[in-house]
Amino acid sequence: MSAFDIKRFFPFLNWPRPTVASLKSDAWAGISVGLVLIPQAVAYATLAGMPAATGLYAALLPSVIGILWGSSALLAVGPAALTSLLVFGSLSPMAAPASMQWVTLAIWLSIYTGVIQFMLGAFRLGRLSNLVSQPVIIGFINAAAIIIMMSQLPALIGVPDLFVADIGKVVQRVIDAPSIMLMTSAFGFGTLILLVVIKRLFPRFPGILLVTILGTFLSWLVGYAATGAAIVGDIDKGLPPLALPAAIPFEHHRELWSAALVLALISFTEAMSSCRVLARKRRERWDENQELIGQGLAKAASGLSGAFPVSGSFSRSALNLYAGATSAWSTLFSALCVLFSLLFLADLLYYLPRSVLAALIIIPVFGLFDFSAFKRLFMISRDDAAIAIVTFVVTIISMPRLHWGVVAGITLTMVSYLYRHMQPRIIEVSEHGDGTLRDSQRFDLPRLAPGVLAVRIDAALNFLTGSSLERFVVTQCGNDHDIRRVLLCVGAVNDIDATGVETLESLQITLQGLGIELYASNIKKQVWDVLDHAGWIKALGDDHIFMTDHEAILAMRKLA
Repeated sequence: MSAFDIKRFFPFLNWPRPTVASLKSDAWAGISVGLVLIPQAVAYATLAGMPAATGLYAALLPSVIGILWGSSALLAVGPAALTSLLVFGSLSPMAAPASMQWVTLAIWLSIYTGVIQFMLGAFRLGRLSNLVSQPVIIGFINAAAIIIMMSQLPALIGVPDLFVADIGKVVQRVIDAPSIMLMTSAFGFGTLILLVVIKRLFPRFPGILLVTILGTFLSWLVGYAATGAAIVGDIDKGLPPLALPAAIPFEHHRELWSAALVLALISFTEAMSSCRVLARKRRERWDENQELIGQGLAKAASGLSGAFPVSGSFSRSALNLYAGATSAWSTLFSALCVLFSLLFLADLLYYLPRSVLAALIIIPVFGLFDFSAFKRLFMISRDDAAIAIVTFVVTIISMPRLHWGVVAGITLTMVSYLYRHMQPRIIEVSEHGDGTLRDSQRFDLPRLAPGVLAVRIDAALNFLTGSSLERFVVTQCGNDHDIRRVLLCVGAVNDIDATGVETLESLQITLQGLGIELYASNIKKQVWDVLDHAGWIKALGDDHIFMTDHEAILAMRKLA
């Protein structure tokens, strides 16, 4: 196998040789991200309904695999808020959170999602991720932000059954034992305030690390757990147990497939946004198909590590860049931090209050809110605004099956796309003062020549648009019996299918029956090739085809 082939299958062999200076920068950035990643990984594990240790598992091997086989050097792969929420939403109807069945389902979900992404990348189908349009992303992310915050509110204030129990019983229990709620709320809201203050006054300071250490120390000092408030508790130490997942019923596999597909698209869209920002700031290229392969392998590795699906994290990727990382080596240093914590520091998180974890989840989510985007979409396109709103509403009401919001958004996007293309812009054109063919009605232009109808279609000529073109021409000819020639200006047509060819053939026969000659101008090569193979070029005749619009203008006026 040649060196080229080796580097194709092992892209990390293309990494530049590190220097002492670059390793120092990468080590500092990697350790900075790693120290933030440790508490975040535990927090996102709880968001996904998984045991705390699985968050660290998801932050170890998957991050290394993702960077080795990905294409963006500074993308931080690991547990992420949106992906964790989708995991929770997908599995809620199937099992109890943190149960053995839940963990097994999450592992299978991670593997299925990884396989889907890997196959998309291997077959170079990365552009399929564009099915999740910007309006769908806006609607889903804003809905997800609300859901994430609401899901963390019970842990933040110390009332775990806030949304599921009778409100009267909840109030009575709080009145009978207010110390739990007061203590939990103090830690939770105190963490929120401290994180906001640190972010505003000391943006370079690792606030997440500080509040984690401070919260754990104060929890131990004041006997937080003794009041009945929830803490992280024991976290399994040691390396992740690499093994195949346990068997599950076929019905569960079937339920996971649709969720895995949506999760694959959403999580890659999230990672793709980070890659684009990083590439723009570092002025470097990245390959979406190679990144799909890296993300897919990372998810599969996460499943085999006993964890849940991972994704590219925008916040940690930004921190990686901000901290001065120069290459993918920074991720390896972050992984070493996670490994060290799994081996030696897991016990130190025992007293960490779950209300602090809730705050660690809520604060980054504030950055996801962007309701002004709905207003901007409404100004640009009411159709896109409607798609975003529908996605938002369906995501909210379909909780916990959040993927239905994305499915609804994608479906509506496809319907809107087909509807718009079923109504192509077809206009009569004439010569403008600048010598080009322009909209006759818009610029109040006379006909190109007496008895000549010049028509332009600004769309592909296919099964969606063919009937509209034929109807427009026939209607115009029926309304004006002086028309003796029809010129089709098809310079804007860049694609044609069998229905489009049949439309031109039918139109030619119809016009011949009315005693009208058909002409065409400015046919693009790819359209010409199809028409030539179909025999339409020969049937129309060389004297009825013009290479340019200018040539057609002169000919029509000469024939008039």
